[in-house]
Amino acid sequence: MTLNPLKIARTALFASTLALVAAPALHAQMTPPAGKKHLYSETADPRADIAAALKQARREHKRVIVDFGGDWCGDCQVLDIYFHQAPNEELLTKNFVVVHVWIGHIDTHLDIPEGYGINIHKGVPALAVLDANGKVVYAQATGEFENMRNMSSQSVTDFLTKWKR
Repeated sequence: MTLNPLKIARTALFASTLALVAAPALHAQMTPPAGKKHLYSETADPRADIAAALKQARREHKRVIVDFGGDWCGDCQVLDIYFHQAPNEELLTKNFVVVHVWIGHIDTHLDIPEGYGINIHKGVPALAVLDANGKVVYAQATGEFENMRNMSSQSVTDFLTKWKR
């Protein structure tokens, strides 16, 4: 069998081109879109983060909000914007410790929301509120916040007020 140098060169060129085209697409899946905030860490240990948040909540007499979502999720981004608007930011700071749990494209860490009684397939962001001992006080059941972009900041205020300590 004789190797054809032209065929080898074409194959190498094809592989190089494919790598150049695929690399940005792979990178884009791992980073939030331009202008969006990085909220959910793909490399974090959500169980350790929740345990640390519960410890902090016990120390500071607060509750924990566990926010399941992904940086790719526009509604998750809107929820975060609403979290940082008045009066929500003050309500959060005084009453809650927030943990963001990355769920991939609804294919990672799914056992965690299920453990809190949340069906993540109903939509994200999905929230659970825990007391300082880890007991579920609220678990999103029907995708209440999945359409955050069409909700108002007041809906977040109402939620935080209802579930604060």
